[in-house]
Amino acid sequence: MNNQTVSYSNEYEKQKHVHELLGSTEVVKECDECHNHRFATVTGEAIKMGNSHVHEVKFRTDFSDKHFHEFYGKTSPAIEVGNGKHVHFIDAFTEMKDGHKHRFQAATLIDSPTDFKCKDKD
Repeated sequence: MNNQTVSYSNEYEKQKHVHELLGSTEVVKECDECHNHRFATVTGEAIKMGNSHVHEVKFRTDFSDKHFHEFYGKTSPAIEVGNGKHVHFIDAFTEMKDGHKHRFQAATLIDSPTDFKCKDKD
């Protein structure tokens, strides 16, 4: 292993509000072999929209049936889940590749799921 130093832009230090997103596409049956794909990514920063916000999403699926798919789009506005936390939903299609595309539906994970105040011990 070489001793190269990795440097990051200050932009990384400004990251404030993103969500994890993972899931699987629906199975496609129209091609030679039935298959689906998996994906995992982190959304972009929050983009204000009305009284809420959305996130950009980009990902490349895993490699299955000798190909992969890409996706670029946006999440739904925030969906409150209690305790000041929220998730986002996405219902979309991947790009066309190998003569087909895949539908997927997923909800983001909660942003900073362990970011809560502990109760004081008496």
